[in-house]
Amino acid sequence: ALFVPKWSSDVRLDGKTAVVTGANTGIGKETAKDLASRAKVIMACRDMAKGEQAARDILRAVKGAKVVARQLDLADTKSICQFAETVYDEKSLHFLVNNAGVAICPYVTTADGYEMQFGVNHLHFFLTFLLLDLLKHSAPSRVINVSSAAHAMGKIQFDDLSGEKDYHPVRAYAQSKLANVLFTRELAKRMEFGVMVYSVDPGAVNTEITRHIRRPLVDLFKTFSFLIKTPAEGALTIIYDCANAESCRAAQDDATALKLWAVSCHLLGIRWR
Repeated sequence: ALFVPKWSSDVRLDGKTAVVTGANTGIGKETAKDLASRAKVIMACRDMAKGEQAARDILRAVKGAKVVARQLDLADTKSICQFAETVYDEKSLHFLVNNAGVAICPYVTTADGYEMQFGVNHLHFFLTFLLLDLLKHSAPSRVINVSSAAHAMGKIQFDDLSGEKDYHPVRAYAQSKLANVLFTRELAKRMEFGVMVYSVDPGAVNTEITRHIRRPLVDLFKTFSFLIKTPAEGALTIIYDCANAESCRAAQDDATALKLWAVSCHLLGIRWR
């Protein structure tokens, strides 16, 4: 099996609040489980039945866990706004883990007309924008954007962000993961007030995000299963910030990062200077 360093921490996070998106399964659930023993965790989930079940699982497994599931559909900006309002009721936010995502799915659009992978994976941009004042108020705080090694294959197709002209699921996924890193890069340059920003690559992890991958690739994954991490192992990357995703040349392109920032603001109809 793949060797994964065993990290642990007894650092208390009493009085701290964390939001983890996509927290009903996989890496997100394992991240929420770890943090719930030390902080209050808001599990942001599209499917509330699965989210509430995941919260019950964590409450049973973790003594003294403080966790609640709330509805968030990242494919709908109205849902993002409604979720953000509920987070402000907490009065503080110390950790925002932008983990939820979709991968290599057939062409479909979000409620707002964006290609699904770009809309869900990258437009955590909008959620971060809405929660930033609370993160600043609660500083020191941090934003963690979960990317992928696939970002190295990506290119931001500014003339066809939604793949309407030429959609390819792998190319769209790589673009969205590159967008995660570029967003992190630009946000980090703008941050003051004690808000730290990271992009991380959890590696190859056996989660439900692979459900759209075709059978030949699934068989390939099985062949090299010794290289695949469990969700708990993948979550260590998020919890301990131990695998920064910024590596390829495209991910370090400040001009592209700035242009993507401007385009994202335009698409969402927001001003974020």
